[in-house]
Amino acid sequence: MTHESVSGVEPFEIAVPDEVLEDLHRRLAQTRWPDAVDAAGWDYGTDLDYARELCGYWRDHFDWRAQEKALNALPQYRTQIDGLGVHFVHVKGRGPEPMPIVLTHGWPSSFYEMHKVIGPLSDPAAYGGDPADAFDVVVPSLPGYGFSDRPSQRGFDTNRISDMWARLMVDILGYERFGAQGGDWGAAVNTGLGLRHADRLIGLHYNMLVPPIDEASLTPDQRVWWEEVKAYRAQEWGYVQLQSTKPQSLSFGLNDSPSGLTAWIIEKWRRWSDCDGNIESAYSKDELLTNIMIYWITNTIGSSLRLYFETFGPMTGPPAYSGVDVPTGVAAFNEVNRPPRELCEPHFDIRRFTVMDRGGHFPAMENPDGLVREVRAFFRTLRK
Repeated sequence: MTHESVSGVEPFEIAVPDEVLEDLHRRLAQTRWPDAVDAAGWDYGTDLDYARELCGYWRDHFDWRAQEKALNALPQYRTQIDGLGVHFVHVKGRGPEPMPIVLTHGWPSSFYEMHKVIGPLSDPAAYGGDPADAFDVVVPSLPGYGFSDRPSQRGFDTNRISDMWARLMVDILGYERFGAQGGDWGAAVNTGLGLRHADRLIGLHYNMLVPPIDEASLTPDQRVWWEEVKAYRAQEWGYVQLQSTKPQSLSFGLNDSPSGLTAWIIEKWRRWSDCDGNIESAYSKDELLTNIMIYWITNTIGSSLRLYFETFGPMTGPPAYSGVDVPTGVAAFNEVNRPPRELCEPHFDIRRFTVMDRGGHFPAMENPDGLVREVRAFFRTLRK
């Protein structure tokens, strides 16, 4: 069955108008830069000198058309789910019996984060692997992100997105059961799938998993870890408080200023990555800017922020990372939030838990080989 024969699924190609790029260049050239204290570095937030350097490269050297062509080499589609247009990549696996899997990105990321793992997961033999490990790979853009529509109604939280992904995989693409992988928002969507659609799932794989914490029951070693997590959140989670309470106020500046958008996003990519403070040891400027461009050309930074309000805000509560009775695998990368396995086991059916030696919050770009290896190994035990 081809996608063209599936009702409501249409091929999609990225084609940014020239005037959008011309407007971007004008804005970059006319940036009104803030000041900074002497030798501030990254202590106060994004380093002014690095922001100037990256935006200068964006203005004078970054080739969006080359990146657009590379992205369009991926088979992309759009469909309607619950009245919302959803963008997704769908690559059929090459192997004797490919397993369907949905990969979900987080914030401030995009479907582009997965571009290095799509090939190895869908066509293992082409990358020196076993064809028996092949997957049919589906990579959607979250609602309000990238080339998916921006929700205009309240209530698009991660549970609702998990319902949408179940419809995408089962009702639209025709898979009876499927696997799911994710970190950040992808982890929350995974958990929603596990709680609400367990009968459709083969297994769940996480590269970030934060279980509920009962402080009174922690061992001394666990308490040391938890105190470090709390100290980190006190220092680094101002963005969560802001985005989950007043996302609209922030969106005016970020949606209007490419340098402001850049500063807000790259500070997180640097802080959350396993790069020892040198962001370009993990990513090239072109990679950083391609992700930022997806926010810029689609006007989706504001709608992306609203997912925090919908999921963590005053009308809801944090996702319930607990009670999931689906086979679960974890690749625990180098993040402060990385929990000990024993704290996850009461809440998930943990079948594989690997502490990774390299990579942080965006492992599909930082350490794609490691992530692919773990996803293959976990789901290999769940194949027929």
